[in-house]
Amino acid sequence: MDIILVPGFWLDASSWAEVTPPLVEAGHRVHPLTLPGLESVGAPRAGIGLRDHIDAVVAAIDTIDGPVVLVGHSGGGAIIHGGVDARPDQVLRAVYVDSGPLGAGAVINDGLSVEGDDIPLPPWDAFEAAELVDLTDDLRAAFRARAVPEPRRVASDLMQLQDERRYDVPATIISCEISSSLVTEWIAAGHPFVAELARLHDVEYVDLPTGHWPQFTRPAELGAAILAAVRRTA
Repeated sequence: MDIILVPGFWLDASSWAEVTPPLVEAGHRVHPLTLPGLESVGAPRAGIGLRDHIDAVVAAIDTIDGPVVLVGHSGGGAIIHGGVDARPDQVLRAVYVDSGPLGAGAVINDGLSVEGDDIPLPPWDAFEAAELVDLTDDLRAAFRARAVPEPRRVASDLMQLQDERRYDVPATIISCEISSSLVTEWIAAGHPFVAELARLHDVEYVDLPTGHWPQFTRPAELGAAILAAVRRTA
């Protein structure tokens, strides 16, 4: 299987390095992406928006002659959902790592502090305690050292979707800081935060209790969870 891995904000393709070994050992082909504007701290980010990141995922799908599994962490979950919408016949499963699909007209996060065209990684005290679980001082230092500012518009552009066949693509939700039981409670209550997720026809939930960055805090377990989702797909 070809597996396209999309990082969340402030991260590039290398953020998946400790997650992919079990996927490769199982014979799968992995394609971790560095999205536009995330190539380096000095990369230009002016004018780069959410559609540019979705288009980068679609371009990766189009280079592959066959079906794919999309994996998206955090804000990357919204981006892979755009990829599902664009190529519903080619995506066999979407795996959302501590994330979920974003509905039309919604934004990923327009509350982050902006500096010009950039959204720098915020100070740690700007995050909720649940997001930082298991993120040790060493991991925080390594994360901050590798962090690249997110293009401003990616966080605030409105999601645009057009193909309702996206709801037929099976999904796996890997729940980390927020348990799957709470997510399903929100769905039952009609919470707008999970409105798009509630419209998916085939969803499985996997709990991986840790903070918001399991690729750093529990990479082996995250790799195993993604591998299990792929095996249920193939």
